[in-house]
Amino acid sequence: MTETTPETSGSAPVVLDVWCELQCPDCHAALDDVRALRAHYGDRLDIRLRHFPLEKHKHAYAAAQAAEEAFEQGQGWPYVEAVLARTEELGERGERVLLDAARELGLDAEEFDTALIDGRHLLIVDADQAEGKAIGVTGTPTYVIDGERLDGGKSQEGLRTRIEEIADRLLGA
Repeated sequence: MTETTPETSGSAPVVLDVWCELQCPDCHAALDDVRALRAHYGDRLDIRLRHFPLEKHKHAYAAAQAAEEAFEQGQGWPYVEAVLARTEELGERGERVLLDAARELGLDAEEFDTALIDGRHLLIVDADQAEGKAIGVTGTPTYVIDGERLDGGKSQEGLRTRIEEIADRLLGA
């Protein structure tokens, strides 16, 4: 599980888990909502990437591991956005796309390659996927806020509004 780092404040931020798969076109489409939520709430909303690679996308598991390496190198969300912008290319070119995205962001691409070989992030990805299955995640993107699961795989329609309603209630806005 990878987290953003909220500023220290008087109250804990509201947590929004985003179950995502980096080869998923629907997750790419959902990025606008994630960006809008981040812009609106800032550090009051802790948006956490949760991995749920789907079997139908053969490079999704490697992409999840690469995203964890990007978070470790301090560029998690920019990397996630860069890879999601290339879902079709990832399907065609595979792991080379993951390394190209790392290089373009100035990350240590050799370390990415090593991480994919040695599997240092496998446990995080596997744990996210197991937790997702346990709470009923079947596709991506899926959001969980305050224990409520919102499935966005078929349509993002109305999901950001619902997330905002829940976040506002929790934040006392």
